[in-house]
Amino acid sequence: MPSISPILKKDNNKDNSEKLSLKEVIAMGVGGMVGGGIFSVLGLAILLAGHAAPLAFAIGGVIAMITGLSYARLGLHFKSAGGSFTYLEHAFKSQNIAGLGGWLLLVGYIGTMSLYAFTFGVYGSAMLGMDSGSNPAMHHFLQSLVILVFLAINLYGVKASGSSELIIVTIKILILLLFAIIGLFYAKSDHLLPVFNQGINGVLMGAALIFVAYEGFELIPNTINEMEDPQNNLLKGIVWSIAITIFVYVLVSIVAVGNLLPDEITKYKEYALAVAAKPFLGQAGFLLIGLAALFSASSAINATLFGTARLSMVMARENELPPAFGFRRKSNNIPWAALIIISFVTLAFVNLANLNIISSFASSTFLLIFALINLSAWRLRKAIKIKSHMPLIGMFMSLASWLTLMVYLWLHKPDSLIWIVVIYLSVIIAELLFSQRRFVFKH
Repeated sequence: MPSISPILKKDNNKDNSEKLSLKEVIAMGVGGMVGGGIFSVLGLAILLAGHAAPLAFAIGGVIAMITGLSYARLGLHFKSAGGSFTYLEHAFKSQNIAGLGGWLLLVGYIGTMSLYAFTFGVYGSAMLGMDSGSNPAMHHFLQSLVILVFLAINLYGVKASGSSELIIVTIKILILLLFAIIGLFYAKSDHLLPVFNQGINGVLMGAALIFVAYEGFELIPNTINEMEDPQNNLLKGIVWSIAITIFVYVLVSIVAVGNLLPDEITKYKEYALAVAAKPFLGQAGFLLIGLAALFSASSAINATLFGTARLSMVMARENELPPAFGFRRKSNNIPWAALIIISFVTLAFVNLANLNIISSFASSTFLLIFALINLSAWRLRKAIKIKSHMPLIGMFMSLASWLTLMVYLWLHKPDSLIWIVVIYLSVIIAELLFSQRRFVFKH
């Protein structure tokens, strides 16, 4: 098995002034999660789960937390910027499994960054008084612009990414908490009861569809060689970021459900959260939540792009991606080529797909990846010193949610299911062809 650690050996000797602090690591995790999820897919969750939408978010959080423990153990053992790809590579004898997992991660991250950029475009257009449906040009412009801005920030340097993330996350969490605390006093009981007005199946389907809202924390292990005291801060960063996100999601969704009518959710589902602020904060509340959405989408793009580029770099050095993904700037090891390639592929995807396709694809992909990571943790349980039942629980919960999502798409959104199948088949073909080319060239 090829070793990955020498690739990043130089990173371990970096001055601590360039390392990410615990606060910045937590900000990366929260920023990666509280992005498009609570803003753009909240309306979809309420449509499916009804009054129990907060429970749907809580279920997703439980799966994320259990999986987060597997990520922490694996991250401390391997200490590689390859993250999920590295864990799969060591857990399975077949290199194709690790390769497929790596390709899935890349397209999954492109899907989530597309979701965040879509969110930025929708809320940006709404704040400018333009509906994205009637003025798609502005929506496309804004969602493209935000990707390019954070490409530039990530190309500038590591510390710039960490510092900007901490500032953005702090602002958006304060805004969301202000909204939630005030909104609780205005929530209407008849909007919240009975809890299971859409049935248990609606809750499970809602949890599966919006699971993309918890994608992001798994990027933290990718930065292990760029954080202070990883032995302590890796686990703390993962647990704290997931706990903060669960708290915010559940609280905010309670307020949204308590202040929105079904017709409003159907009409404004893409920016339902901003509309939910109007009954008690008026137009100022709409603008405030819109501002938080812009900050959230921005920080999520920043965190995802930061981690994905480093994953790509490691995959390239392991011959799972073209060598260009491994190009680094000599002065600070920034994977500039990967950043540029990933950003422009995301630009193409976000301008071609719609919200249902993007969210369904991203949720499906990360449920599968988390199932594989939990399986990897179970297979490596002795080496990473983790109790066997925890990763098994995480794996079964992830797979059950994925199957629930597939059933929902089959019955209600067959076009999204077709997109998912086509993308997955493309990933499988790409991996097999790339492996075959490597075999041919080698001999």
